[in-house]
Amino acid sequence: MLWQLFKTFFLIGAFTFGGGVAMIPIIEKEVVDNHKWLSQEEFLDALAISQSSPGVLAANMSTYIGHRLMGFPGAVVSCLGAVLPSFLIITVIATFFMNFRDHPVAEKLFMGIRPAVAGLIGSAVFVMTRRMQMNLIKALTIIGVAILVGWFGMNPILFLIGGGVVSVLYDKMKPNKTEKKSE
Repeated sequence: MLWQLFKTFFLIGAFTFGGGVAMIPIIEKEVVDNHKWLSQEEFLDALAISQSSPGVLAANMSTYIGHRLMGFPGAVVSCLGAVLPSFLIITVIATFFMNFRDHPVAEKLFMGIRPAVAGLIGSAVFVMTRRMQMNLIKALTIIGVAILVGWFGMNPILFLIGGGVVSVLYDKMKPNKTEKKSE
């Protein structure tokens, strides 16, 4: 199982460009659909925890999933699998980049990767919104946060903390389902 965790996250890390957000649909497909290590709800919980934790999303997510499945050894091998490809690729690129950075093929390659990365990020957003039981309040919140962070440069951490606080307060204030049944 440890080897399977390492191999899965290594392949995800090796073939996903654009960072952690672009990896979300690929991690989901592997972890939920292919290996059935987590349910869809558990995956969304892992994603929420990973995004609200400091650090790189892919490393946080792989570490969380590995720990959930195999404890500390699972966390270590999953995280190594996720970050090792990037480390190796960046090391090679940094070593040889000065030699080919102005080469027309390299420039075209990087220009071609950008739309694919944007598409992967868009796909992750689409999948997450489709599965979160969308309503008007949630849609307006998404749009508002996107505008405040994207155009006005507000700190996204404020929204993560605020969203968590509002959710806890809302949950405490709404009547319990068991209380409704007993009335």
